[in-house]
Amino acid sequence: MSDQPTVLITAATGNVGPHAAAELLARGARVRALVLPDDPNAGRLPAGVEVFHGDLGDPDSVDAALDGADGVFLMWPFFTLDTTTAPAVVAKITSVPRRVALVSSVGVHIGLEPVDNNCHAYLESLLEPTGAEWTFLRTTGFFANAVGFAGQVRGGDVVRFPYGAATRTSVHERDLAAVGAEALVTGGLGGRALLVSGPEELSQARQVEIIGEVLGRPIGWVDVEHDDARRAMVDTGWPPSYADGALDYFAALTKEPEVGSDVVAEVTGRPAATFREWVHERVDAFR
Repeated sequence: MSDQPTVLITAATGNVGPHAAAELLARGARVRALVLPDDPNAGRLPAGVEVFHGDLGDPDSVDAALDGADGVFLMWPFFTLDTTTAPAVVAKITSVPRRVALVSSVGVHIGLEPVDNNCHAYLESLLEPTGAEWTFLRTTGFFANAVGFAGQVRGGDVVRFPYGAATRTSVHERDLAAVGAEALVTGGLGGRALLVSGPEELSQARQVEIIGEVLGRPIGWVDVEHDDARRAMVDTGWPPSYADGALDYFAALTKEPEVGSDVVAEVTGRPAATFREWVHERVDAFR
């Protein structure tokens, strides 16, 4: 791989993609982004990123973006993967030797997510036997998930959501991106499945308290019943099996905290950001 590798980011305009672009650019990479033609968030990408229009749901549309790419920061933007499209995309990515950093899930790490649910574990199973220099980033929750509370925070002093006592080791999206960028540019992480987490155990209710502390006003928490929460998730588009899995996982985290690691510090040489630091960065979303 050259001193200035070319790296493609898929699902590039979500919570992680713009951070991945910035981290890769900072390491001297040429950065490409796969973006839907009508993506309203394309402006979130930093200057210097070359935009290619394509859709992982249409494998042939990825060809131009992959041509000449040395690595792929792979994120899958759909709930599930069908057994035709995903293998076709992976075959294209691995048709020549490349480094691949796959954003996977803690559910795979702890054995909760089966391969046959056609999501992260399935993608790992497709990449593992290939000639790619793959690294699996088995991340815990994202700090950005807390943006889901923003509407309630702006509108009052209570957040209503299920399982406030569920305790997670969520990570700043920038830190996850930095680990992936190190894998793709610096190397040395090939063939490893890394648990990527934040530095602290925080319940969902405590996250909301911290948001209130940064805002300078108290924010409380009220638990929503499991069945009501499931109904709302399904109504907004969650597949029922995924709603069940998420809620069952949250229920388990009320009894035992989510697993964590020091991978961010070990790989990047800098401490992982805290949730409070993230809130200060994103505070305008809650005002």
